[in-house]
Amino acid sequence: MSKKLHIAFDPVYAHPLPEGHRFPMIKYELIPGQLLYEGTVSPAHFFAPTLCQEEIVLLTHSAVYLTKLKEQTLTEREQRKIGFPQSQQLTRRELIITRGTVDCCFHAIENGIALNVAGGTHHAFESHGEGFCLLNDFAVAANFLLFKKMAAKILIIDLDVHQGNGTAKIFKNNDRVFTFSMHGKHNYPFHKEKSDLDVAVEDGIEDAAYLALLEEHLSGILAQNQFDFAFYLSGVDILSTDKFGKLKISLQGCSKRDAVVFSFLRGYNIPCTVAMGGGYSPEINHIVEAHCNTFRIAREIYELD
Repeated sequence: MSKKLHIAFDPVYAHPLPEGHRFPMIKYELIPGQLLYEGTVSPAHFFAPTLCQEEIVLLTHSAVYLTKLKEQTLTEREQRKIGFPQSQQLTRRELIITRGTVDCCFHAIENGIALNVAGGTHHAFESHGEGFCLLNDFAVAANFLLFKKMAAKILIIDLDVHQGNGTAKIFKNNDRVFTFSMHGKHNYPFHKEKSDLDVAVEDGIEDAAYLALLEEHLSGILAQNQFDFAFYLSGVDILSTDKFGKLKISLQGCSKRDAVVFSFLRGYNIPCTVAMGGGYSPEINHIVEAHCNTFRIAREIYELD
């Protein structure tokens, strides 16, 4: 029986923010558009998530914080820490993205992999948001899988250029979730939390050295642990064209990174949910092409319809 690629997407992903607080959300419209245009996927590959239920969010986030998001009672300081002003539309967007990541887990268990066009909000902590992240979708989905006994040990692979500080803190004392973050040493967040494995790379690192580090550490993690589910944050802010990344990874190197992760996970028969994470190149086509490569490579390696 053939297996199918499933992709979470809702137009709310591209919800615009008020003037003066624009975030590069246009990519969330352009990624599906490009994949459809070139024929990599069809409309049948997409599904639209609903709002994430409160009881699922509360497996990770505090009731006080969730109430603040729902009732729009974040303080000015809390909003500044997140990076944009609160709104009902923004909270709704985060709940839909989070549910998309949860739903991807069901599809990944069935088909090997599933991808969320958005997500990867790894700077969100249990009781507050940071760095444009309100809810930590990977943490919520991982805790849901553990709660439902759909997984016993989970690996979170975070290859965004920024350390997954919220994710690391949430799972600091949880030996059922292994957090692996490979990120820019001199990049945000400047106070980094402790992941189970942090690999901080120097500014200006190029493809060969970056990929060698990734293969070395990922192979070691997988050889020493038995995981039955993985999450992969495939941020493209590692690109040399990125405004803030400080690394020198080419578009081809970024694609090889995705291929390394997918090949290892498929080889170990570990289902994987993927979220896109960050990307801030001045030319939007660089961001979109790098993200689209993640979908192309996933479909190829997992041999999905």
